[in-house]
Amino acid sequence: MADKNSNYYIDGILSGNRRILAKTITLIESVLPAHQKLAHDIINKILPFTGKSIRLGITGVPGVGKSTFIETLGLYLIKSGHSVAVLAVDPTSVKSGGSILADKTRMEGLSCKEKGFIRPSPSGGTLGGVARKTRETLLICEAAGFDVVIVETVGVGQSEIAVASMVDFFLVLMLANAGDELQGIKKGILEFADAIAINKADGDNIEKANKAKNVYENAFDLLSHIVLNSRPKVVTCSAIEGSGIENLWNIVLENHKKLGVSGELLIKRNVQSVKWMYELIEDGLKEKFYNTPEVKTMLPKLISDIEAGRIAPNIAAYNLLFFLDKTN
Repeated sequence: MADKNSNYYIDGILSGNRRILAKTITLIESVLPAHQKLAHDIINKILPFTGKSIRLGITGVPGVGKSTFIETLGLYLIKSGHSVAVLAVDPTSVKSGGSILADKTRMEGLSCKEKGFIRPSPSGGTLGGVARKTRETLLICEAAGFDVVIVETVGVGQSEIAVASMVDFFLVLMLANAGDELQGIKKGILEFADAIAINKADGDNIEKANKAKNVYENAFDLLSHIVLNSRPKVVTCSAIEGSGIENLWNIVLENHKKLGVSGELLIKRNVQSVKWMYELIEDGLKEKFYNTPEVKTMLPKLISDIEAGRIAPNIAAYNLLFFLDKTN
C-alpha cells in the first residue's frame, strides 16, 4: 500500500473513486509508520478541499432506533440531492467488534446508494485513537465530495464528547419511556446538544413522545446556564414512518446557515482543530513516554511495589517522571 505515492490517493479521492477512498481510509487506520507517514501527507494535501460539508453528530440511548433513523435521514438527504457519508466512533469495537460493524448490513438501503457511504470506526485501541482516525476520515470524505458527513457515536459519555468536538451540529435521539428524559439531563447531554429528537413517535407512542418533548422543554426553562436563543431544539419524529425528518433537517440547515453568516462556524471549527492538535500532542507524549526504554524497565518494578504496599502511587509516579527528567 505504501509503495504508491500520495498523489495516487489524492487524485482518486478528488475524483470520487470509491475503491481508492476505501483504500485511503484503510491506510489511515494502519499503525505502520510508513503508512502513517503517507497518511499524514495525504491529509495535509487534501486540506484545501475539505470543510464544505455539514458535519452532523448523532448519539442516542440504547434501543432508540439509531440505525433506522440514520438510514431514513440518509435516504431523505440523497433524495434531496445530497451525498452522505456515515462514520462511527465506537470505543467498544476494540474488544468486541461493536454493534456498529453490523450497521452496514442494517443500513442496506443507504449503503447500496451511489451517493451513500458507510464506514465503521477502526479499532484504535483507545477512544482517543478512534476519534483521531474518525476526524481524518471525515476530512477524506469531505474531499471526496460528500456534502453531509454523519458521525455516529455508539458508546456513551466520553465518546459523545469526542463526537461533539468534531461536528457542527450534535443531535441526541431519545425514547419516550419514563425516566429517559431525566437520565439524559443527568448525563449532561444537554450541555452540548443542539437538538433532541424523541424517536418512535408513531402509533400508541405519539402521546408519550409529546409528553417527553414537554418534559425537555420545561427542563430547559429551569437550566439558567443555557442561553435562550441557543437552547437545544426539541422535536418528535418517527424513523420508521419518516415523519419529522424533514423538519429536523431544516433545523440543522437553519443552524448551519446562522453559524455561517455570523462567522461562528469558522470559529467553532478553528477551535476544534486547535483542540485536536493538543489531543494529538498529548497522545503522542503518552505513547512516547511508555515506549521509553527506562520506563519499560522501571514500570513493572514500580507496579509490583505499589501492589505490595511498599510505595505510594504518587511517589512512584514522581520517581519515574523525575528520573526521566534527570536523564534529559
